[in-house]
Amino acid sequence: MTDDFLRDIAEPIQPEADVSRRLGQVVAGSLSKGLEVLLDRDQTLESLAVGRYVTIHAGGRIFFGMITDIALDSANIAFEKSPPDLSHPFLRDVHLGASVFGKVHIAPMLILDETGPDAYIPQPVKTIPGHYAPVTIATPEEVGYVFGEEGAGKDAEGREVHYFTVGRPLDMENVQITLNLNRFVERSSAVFGKSGTGKTFLSRLLLAGVIQNDVAVNLIFDMHNEYGWEGTAEHTSKVKGLKQIFPGRVAIFTLDDESSRRRGSSPDFTVQIGFDHIEPEDVEMLAGIMDLSEVQVGAMYAMYRRLGRPWLRHFLDDRWLEKNYGGYDEDGKKINAMKAFAAEMGQPQSTLAALRRRLERFSRFGFIVADPADDSIARILEYLQAGRNVVLEFGRYGSDLQAYLLVANFLTRRIHDRYVQATEKAFGDESQKPRPLVITIEEAHKFLDPAIASKTIFGTIARELRKYNVTLFIVDQRPSGIDAEVMSQIGTRVTLALDNEEDIRAVFMGVSGGQELRQVLARLDSKEQALILGHAVPMPVVVQVRRYDLDFYRQMGYVEGEELRQRADEARQLLGGRRKKRLE
Repeated sequence: MTDDFLRDIAEPIQPEADVSRRLGQVVAGSLSKGLEVLLDRDQTLESLAVGRYVTIHAGGRIFFGMITDIALDSANIAFEKSPPDLSHPFLRDVHLGASVFGKVHIAPMLILDETGPDAYIPQPVKTIPGHYAPVTIATPEEVGYVFGEEGAGKDAEGREVHYFTVGRPLDMENVQITLNLNRFVERSSAVFGKSGTGKTFLSRLLLAGVIQNDVAVNLIFDMHNEYGWEGTAEHTSKVKGLKQIFPGRVAIFTLDDESSRRRGSSPDFTVQIGFDHIEPEDVEMLAGIMDLSEVQVGAMYAMYRRLGRPWLRHFLDDRWLEKNYGGYDEDGKKINAMKAFAAEMGQPQSTLAALRRRLERFSRFGFIVADPADDSIARILEYLQAGRNVVLEFGRYGSDLQAYLLVANFLTRRIHDRYVQATEKAFGDESQKPRPLVITIEEAHKFLDPAIASKTIFGTIARELRKYNVTLFIVDQRPSGIDAEVMSQIGTRVTLALDNEEDIRAVFMGVSGGQELRQVLARLDSKEQALILGHAVPMPVVVQVRRYDLDFYRQMGYVEGEELRQRADEARQLLGGRRKKRLE
């Protein structure tokens, strides 16, 4: 036999691939369970990490996949029970890569055709490469084919879309991972992560992308006053809020004018809610944290039917109760006003007394007043339809979950009603539809608990998808506390580190290949790394999150200091030149 023949037997011919990036070859696997890849003997396991992208060139196609597991293997179990002596360099070279070797598990995500009309357009995986197909580390160009470049572009159907850089892949410094923002706001989306992982920074970054590209307007319920004006960070003393970056496109509304001004945020409007505007539906979703029984909830509806809009104001007013139900009986004995009122309502006195003690907390909320100075709902809608994003700061009420839930529910119910009316009125005329609206809520599991999600406006919005041009942006650390049906409707999930097994299971509810991706999520760094999957990305991706810093502000269009003064001078000179030209 010739030397060439023997070499061909020892080294089977493989399709062409970049040898410098080669990892190994496919040796087993299936479409449902993924691919097993035998590493080349010169590859070191220590240089690999789950979450890294690989490509497999086979049959004129590029299979794009992700490493989801790394393992050790051997040709014979005896090598595990009785390891060979590898102290001698020759024996080490003989055994490593032959007797004992490394393997990685690959989850195929997409296929790119290398030729034809659909060349390099990502397609769903419906097959797998054959035995011994070469596996290589993905190039920046291949990643770019899949995720696209930042800025405006066209999708496969020719529609205009906007891509926004959210970070870079692990171990790929100069490669951008982008989100399709149009798809991001098309369905409800979420940022999940345990406390301290940077949920607020990532959420603020994503909202900045939505605002910059004007794909939707936002109503942000800013529980801890971190989105509108300055916030705090570990890597710097202060970070810019959305209004500082986009001063003409973001308005700050507040429940606590004094707190907002003390922090220098200069609110555009102070929100007030009238006692007579609060309905039982606004309070019912607080039943869990207010410890309201079903009987007490029923009593609220009974009072509303009997007293109408002033039910809450009258119920909490001693003078009104005494005037209408107090006084003296025929024998001159003083009448118990609450007892008489309960009798007329057909409710036990003890039930109403307990309910009143719980609802009296509302009297201590300074933003609930008898006579509001303005219509807060109309003012918010006015700003939103003018294209200005609204951040509602809670000031000192941000630490009170009852206040947060009450206000978010109160405003969202009414704004959603207006959107439903406007959308139905515009059926058949797309130009008359209201602007797409994204509502941001924190502590979302309190709004979307399985016991109440079907009854709340937030559960309704999540299930409607984008039927009425309203979607949710959920920020939460307990995804396991969110109703399963609502979770199934969340289009894009951006997940930072989680350590609770139930939370991890909830994130992958209804996700194909979720079991493999759980291994990737479990190994994220505690900060600044996220797993993104769903509607806004063509395939799951692990990213090193983009920094929210001065460079980011400038990329969003922010200017300050000397540059701001220089631009102002240029604008004045340009304006002066135009005036002079008109006079001539």
